[in-house]
Amino acid sequence: MGKTGFWSHPLVESAGYFSVVVLCLVVSMVLFELVTKYKNWEEIRKGNFSVAMATGGKIFGVANIFRHSIQQHNSLPEMLGWGLFGFTLLVFAYILFEFFTPKFNIDKEIEADNRAVGFISLTISVGLSFVIGASIS
Repeated sequence: MGKTGFWSHPLVESAGYFSVVVLCLVVSMVLFELVTKYKNWEEIRKGNFSVAMATGGKIFGVANIFRHSIQQHNSLPEMLGWGLFGFTLLVFAYILFEFFTPKFNIDKEIEADNRAVGFISLTISVGLSFVIGASIS
């Protein structure tokens, strides 16, 4: 069918990108669950606002990276590759955040519902997602 076929219809392409990004978000949340010392969804269920902010920042950050990747790349595999690369940089940034704060443990502070640390974690994830997104464009 070529370029005008079913698979190149904007609705089909949008559904494809959406599906892939949702799957990547699920995978990224599983990976962040492994990286953090606390159980994200258990803490959120208990009302830990700091964990909710930190997790929300990660979700926003991953989605924003993939937004940039979708805008700048012409194929699903290319978008996926750059998006995953951007996600890897975001995980690396989280590890650096922990490393550059030796006076206290980020994960312990967030688990203890230290909202200042939760907010900084959110801001770092969101802020760096814009930088990462611009760099993969």
